[in-house]
Amino acid sequence: MARVRGEIVGTLTLVTFPVRSGLRARIEDVADDEHARGQGAGAAPAKEALCLAEQAGARTVDLASRPSRRTANRLYERLGQARQSGVYRFPGSGR
Repeated sequence: MARVRGEIVGTLTLVTFPVRSGLRARIEDVADDEHARGQGAGAAPAKEALCLAEQAGARTVDLASRPSRRTANRLYERLGQARQSGVYRFPGSGR
């Protein structure tokens, strides 16, 4: 969580999971208050999640973001390496 003057302005979820080659991690559900942007509302939780994943022994941390989220993508590019890959979503049976 990120807070500004005690108010929550940014959150995310860090998921870790074991795979055959080691522990992996994923950042999901990133949300921030648009009025708090530029004050660390996105960067602070992301940096903390990366530290927690590293402490847990995660080999990689993945995060997917829509191209239309330009500001968020600039932040993620500063923190990590953009991958050139296709991302596919398949509908689950709970639709």
